[in-house]
Amino acid sequence: MEPRGRRRWDMLVVAIIFGAAVGFSLGLTGGGGSILAVPLLVYGQAVAPRQAVGISLAAVGTTALVGAIQRLWRGEVEIATGLMFAVAGMLGAPAGSWIGRRLPEALLLLSFSALMLWVAIRMWRKASKRPEEAAVVRSITGQLPTSSPRRACRRDPTGRLFMTSRCALVMSLAGVLTGVLSGLYGVGGGFIIVPALVLFSGMGIHRAVATSLMVIALVSASGLLSYLLAHQPLQTRIAIPFVIGGIIGLGLGTIVARRLSPLRLQKVFAIVIVAVAAFVIVKNVI
Repeated sequence: MEPRGRRRWDMLVVAIIFGAAVGFSLGLTGGGGSILAVPLLVYGQAVAPRQAVGISLAAVGTTALVGAIQRLWRGEVEIATGLMFAVAGMLGAPAGSWIGRRLPEALLLLSFSALMLWVAIRMWRKASKRPEEAAVVRSITGQLPTSSPRRACRRDPTGRLFMTSRCALVMSLAGVLTGVLSGLYGVGGGFIIVPALVLFSGMGIHRAVATSLMVIALVSASGLLSYLLAHQPLQTRIAIPFVIGGIIGLGLGTIVARRLSPLRLQKVFAIVIVAVAAFVIVKNVI
């Protein structure tokens, strides 16, 4: 095989492996797994940070869409609540994309490192101090106490959501924040969406996980569209195998997660995120 052909083949294989790593971590942790996509693309495949955001949006959105279709078919998605959250997120995604295009690449990566550290700290604290809430971040079975004082929305005995002005405001703000982060950093935002749906709307964890997949798919699509409309290039030769790897890894990670301790997984993944964030900081500061 010629050197150029070999390089292309190597890039294809590496993109699939990196995509599988992101999908696998997403399957293991539920929320936060996609946060590894941009560092892997930037430092593993020499993709420019802004282009890495576009590839990450395509990969995360497609992976979430596959999962959302399966959950919709099984009737697990709370469509009305998810659409309200997603519309707010879709409005925030273009804003995040706009901000990202105006930040210096080093500052974009350093601020992304700060987000990674926040997610890691949050994961560790949930697993250490409030293990009953770790399932919310990790998107596995479990239920928070129904008397949570932070709940902004109410439900009737049949589980139907009462849409009050306070409920709509809180859910919309959480949706906009998710959208801004998605457009800015190319993350899915599951680490915000799932806890918000459970804590604020009183949604059961299974339905929250299923609904979050629909939200992530829609918000990522909005962020990707904004990215493309700004005439930013999407490296399809990397994006397509990255997406394929992500879908494969997601399935494997979900299977493995059922056999391992959720609290231990939370802590291990938090350590991995801190290590990656430290690497990004060192690369951009020193």
